[in-house]
Amino acid sequence: MSVVVLPGYLGEIVGGRGRVTLPGAPATVGEALAALVAVHPGLRDRIQDEQGVVRTHVNVFVDGISIRDTGGLATPLAAGAEIRVLPAVSGG
Repeated sequence: MSVVVLPGYLGEIVGGRGRVTLPGAPATVGEALAALVAVHPGLRDRIQDEQGVVRTHVNVFVDGISIRDTGGLATPLAAGAEIRVLPAVSGG
């Protein structure tokens, strides 16, 4: 079982919750996101682009480590992993 933590603006899509527990045991981040959007399809376009790649302005972390450094959507998930979706912060 994995948990996805969402920022407030995405939590509105899942009934105001900031945490979503995924059923089963997804083996990768890609499988976890697929399970998430299967139940909450409104999240797909907010997190991934038309090719299924995580949008450049969205950061995804597994247990505090960016998936950009660990294999992207192929990043393996341990049992009980926490997946955190955050908007990228930029400015100047």
